[in-house]
Amino acid sequence: MIHDLTATPPLLETSLHSLPLLARGKVRDNYAVGTDRMLMVATDRLSAFDVVMGEPIPGKGALLTAMAMFWFAHLEGIVPNHLTGDDPLSVVAPDEREQVRGRSMLVKRLKPLPIEAVVRGYLAGSGWQEYQKSQSVCGVALPPGLKNASKLPAPIFTPATKAEMGDHDENIDFARMTEIVGPALANQVRDTAIKLYTAAAALALTKGMIIADTKFEFGLDADGTLVLMDEVLTPDSSRFWPVEGYAEGSNPPSYDKQFVRDWLEQVRVDGQPWAKRPPAPALPAAVIAQTAGRYREALERLTT
Repeated sequence: MIHDLTATPPLLETSLHSLPLLARGKVRDNYAVGTDRMLMVATDRLSAFDVVMGEPIPGKGALLTAMAMFWFAHLEGIVPNHLTGDDPLSVVAPDEREQVRGRSMLVKRLKPLPIEAVVRGYLAGSGWQEYQKSQSVCGVALPPGLKNASKLPAPIFTPATKAEMGDHDENIDFARMTEIVGPALANQVRDTAIKLYTAAAALALTKGMIIADTKFEFGLDADGTLVLMDEVLTPDSSRFWPVEGYAEGSNPPSYDKQFVRDWLEQVRVDGQPWAKRPPAPALPAAVIAQTAGRYREALERLTT
């Protein structure tokens, strides 16, 4: 099944003529299906440092979709999700089905919350950098003596504001989130996100994978019900580590796009480090192949 998902030609951008385009994100192209549904198509685009690379990662969109569907199925008892259960192929023209097949979700149209619901179970990335300066992350005080990749005493909720395309998400504290969405909704999102992370991390551990951190996105339906939306627990939105490569005090090998980020940190443009602004440097074939392999390995490990 996984081989079939990655066998189609890479897709950098969709061109559906039967549906109105709502938006092109860093990875997904979203189309309106009437007024109450949306077709989300996961392309093979890859972004790093909030810049979209010029080369597709073969099979990435299908792998992301398969992984998100796996998690939606396993977590649906915690919070409603945006899936309609309808076949994405049913809403496009026959000549567009190959652009959609295996890489799409037909979902409910929601009012998105302007918050990234980030949960961290381990100290890594920007969280580790912030801890070294303040012994806290997004206003959450942490014990002294933690190291890079240390497991936290309990998962913490560290929200961020959603950035416009090309900008960076901004980490905020819970008080600021409360100002943005109100105290009742802020508490509901925090508690729900931690429940989702805790359940997913426990399941992943049985497969030999650590979920160091992840971000969830939520929206409200017409009745004001909180709904889990967008992608969920994929290598694009999460930091996955194999258990056998984990060691406190160093950066464990990961199943996410860290491989690309590490290459970009070393690349030189006109003799200078890349400024992390468009245009992105061209990715070498070896980097593309190894990145595709990491995404595929994450899905295979999780679902077998």
